[in-house]
Amino acid sequence: MEKQPAFRIGIVGVGRMGSNMALRLQEIGFSIVSVFDHRREAAREVAVVAETLAEVTAGANVIFTVVGTDREMESLFRESGDSLLQNAGGRIFINCATVSPGLHVEIERRSRESRRTERARDFEARF
Repeated sequence: MEKQPAFRIGIVGVGRMGSNMALRLQEIGFSIVSVFDHRREAAREVAVVAETLAEVTAGANVIFTVVGTDREMESLFRESGDSLLQNAGGRIFINCATVSPGLHVEIERRSRESRRTERARDFEARF
């Protein structure tokens, strides 16, 4: 059985900055398990393309977000539908975008709420 790498990296947003980060991380030996971008053709040039945000968090344990605006960042962490908050328990998120401080606070709130919901589902599943 092949040992999985300690860091399984996902990158969301593979424009100029995100794609160069992915390529450099691969070059120095890190495993990029998936990338996501609304421009699928750009993503295909970098690594295995995730079809959804939830697919990124399902396969990666470290996720870089590299987007340009508050609106784009907020869309990655929706409270319902496809979102990086799905499967997010135990993941490390590294934001490489300049977004407003208020949005950081809101995403942290959503993340905490998502983890509480995951724990409650896990507890209920036991009974």
